[in-house]
Amino acid sequence: MKAISYSRYGGPEVLAFGEVRDPVVGPDAVLVKVRAAAVNPVDWKAREGYLAGILAPVFPVVPGWDLSGVVVRPGVAVSEFDAGDEVIGYVREDFLSRGTFAEYVAAPLRTLARKPRNLTWEEAAGLPLVGLTAYQVLRKVLEVKRGETVLVHAAAGGVGSIAVQLGVHLGARVIGTAGERNHDFVRGLGGEPVTYGEGLGERVRGLAPEGVDAVFDTVGGDALKVSANLLAPEGRLVSIADNEVVNYGGRYYFVRPDAEDLRRLSDLAEQGVVSVHVDETFPLERAADAHRLNQEGRTRGKIVVTVDQGE
Repeated sequence: MKAISYSRYGGPEVLAFGEVRDPVVGPDAVLVKVRAAAVNPVDWKAREGYLAGILAPVFPVVPGWDLSGVVVRPGVAVSEFDAGDEVIGYVREDFLSRGTFAEYVAAPLRTLARKPRNLTWEEAAGLPLVGLTAYQVLRKVLEVKRGETVLVHAAAGGVGSIAVQLGVHLGARVIGTAGERNHDFVRGLGGEPVTYGEGLGERVRGLAPEGVDAVFDTVGGDALKVSANLLAPEGRLVSIADNEVVNYGGRYYFVRPDAEDLRRLSDLAEQGVVSVHVDETFPLERAADAHRLNQEGRTRGKIVVTVDQGE
């Protein structure tokens, strides 16, 4: 099959488009014909070797963890899906090798849910990783409650934009950091935008003088120190970007595949609670350009790679 792969760590130039071995479908997996696959910051971090300490590579590595597609063949022990079912998936294993930037993927059942019927293939592909991250952090880690005030960093980005919507759905007041060009976008999601950068603490205090109940950090670095100083008594801090968060009394979190959580997200998408903004799409053979754009860190919503459906 055709796929994107890399045989050594490095920049976008190590990504090659060509033939790779067809996937083997295990008993508890399904073969999915990929329609679209989203790009996430973790993809280029893995490609450059930053995750080598937690995810061993089996070269050549096909990158990508998100997908939308159609079930071609269920594994011998699978009764949950049939050929022709439309699915989404956060297809992460405990090593790097068999990713979603490919024509076909063997996806374990624990990584899949049915595709929201109201989303395009591109929008659906952009939901799993960022949606699961936002859902698990807000519901299971921060345990956000109605009436609380939540600060979401990079609120116009992939994770942040979903977190704003979910936070509002949970009944929270959501303040979101964003560049000025994205303020209207954040407002449209239901959040209150505030410009990031120098003076952020004062600007947030102007909106929430008593502090915020919870902070969802997606950028790390200086944002952690600022965030820690903005917490109300008993406030909670979680970062998905910087494990230094523990030095500020917070918790580091790495999203995990969870079929039930993904089903809930799919339902929320169909109910109109969450939407996915696709900023730009690239054909599979231009995945390196998609990685470059994602690595610049200025994306509104998601960057998605589409897979040619020609036989």
